[in-house]
Amino acid sequence: MSLFKRLASLQARLLVLLLLLIFGVWVSAAVLTWVDTRHELDELLDAHLAQSAALLVAQQTDADAAERSHRPHRRHTFGDDEHPDAPTLHKYATRVAFQVFHDGKLTLHSGSAPDTPMSPQLRGFATVVLPGAGPWRVFGAQGKEGDVQVFVGEQLRSRRSILWAMMQSLLMPLLVALPVLALLGWLAVRRSLTPLRTLSQALAQRQPQSVAPLVITDTPSEMAPVVSSLNSLLARIGQMMVAERRFTADAAHELRTPIAAIRAQAQVALGAGSNVAERDQALRQTLAGCDRATHLVAQLLTLSRLETAGHPPQGVRVDVCQIAQRVAADLAPGALARKQVLTLDTSATGPISADEMLTGVLIRNLLDNALRYSPDGAQVSLRVHTSAGLVHLEVNDSGPGLPAADLARLGERFFRGLGSGQQGSGLGWSIVRRIAEVYRAQVLATPSSLGGLCVTVSWPLAPDQESRQI
Repeated sequence: MSLFKRLASLQARLLVLLLLLIFGVWVSAAVLTWVDTRHELDELLDAHLAQSAALLVAQQTDADAAERSHRPHRRHTFGDDEHPDAPTLHKYATRVAFQVFHDGKLTLHSGSAPDTPMSPQLRGFATVVLPGAGPWRVFGAQGKEGDVQVFVGEQLRSRRSILWAMMQSLLMPLLVALPVLALLGWLAVRRSLTPLRTLSQALAQRQPQSVAPLVITDTPSEMAPVVSSLNSLLARIGQMMVAERRFTADAAHELRTPIAAIRAQAQVALGAGSNVAERDQALRQTLAGCDRATHLVAQLLTLSRLETAGHPPQGVRVDVCQIAQRVAADLAPGALARKQVLTLDTSATGPISADEMLTGVLIRNLLDNALRYSPDGAQVSLRVHTSAGLVHLEVNDSGPGLPAADLARLGERFFRGLGSGQQGSGLGWSIVRRIAEVYRAQVLATPSSLGGLCVTVSWPLAPDQESRQI
């Protein structure tokens, strides 16, 4: 694992892992082949020893039968002048030996066999160490009457030589193939990672401001989610860039007017000289301009946060009635100053799934617009009620209202109805519609029964509340 951590290249990691797997399989196959070949070779050579012993037993039995029937038979041993010694028959003859005992006497043996029995075990196989000859594999057998004892042996060194010769012929091609497999593995890994290199080159060649989707031909199925996620990220970045540019343009466009007004009023104050009333009026207008600029900046920042946030705040269970009461309490002093009548009906509880701060911003914009664009002494009502699994927030005013053509344009940036006589940026409705969109609410603007405008916002009830009503 530490080796993989030190390798920074994915290609190097895959190649090392592949080579280790190939080498591990090769070693395992070699070990299994060695064990299996050795077992089969021992079985084969043991069978030869047993067969040779059986032949010698049969030969000696025939000789004994001939003697008892007075047929001429001559005993002989390998090494007599009339018979060639076993070593001259084959180069491996010194590695095999046999002994034939009759009534406890050695009557026949090979030139490489000692004079004493090669094995203490009269029947079956035994592995013994002969003086000066090393370890031997010996098989013992007896005749039917027990007067004939035969030992046939083979040096274990010869078996190892045969096994090694067989393994060389089996494993040498595989050993030669290892470098070839390594080269082919490197080529396969390098070719398989070509799409990654293509993706890296495509990203490296892109301009910083480019948010166009990536197009990678012959994309493997494993890379398709990566490319799709990158394209989705680029799309979100593009939306954020557009929102940032739009915010910059909006801010420059809207802040130019109040800043120019503040500057003009400041110049009037400077030029007032000893005219205290004119200077005070200019300063009051300056403060009003500052308030308008502050309000505009707050609106712009709120709208920018809503549009650039990839993931708006997650909805939690909030009570619309409590938020509406708090917002109405904040705006009541301004309504009283203009002798406006603000009524509040929040007797019905309305839990929804939304963000408390953004819900307050929505209600504040609606109520502030109703109070701002209604004349002095006007009536404004705020009501919360539930029906059909929805929470409805209604804001009614007795102001001048809007014609049907202007109602259709509500929510457009910087759109304000003509003849309102009030300062504003037209962003309040954009903020309301954006917040409503985030939390699945519907906004409807219609003529009010009070003579002005009626705005209704409808949210789905929180799930547990909705299930209890059903």
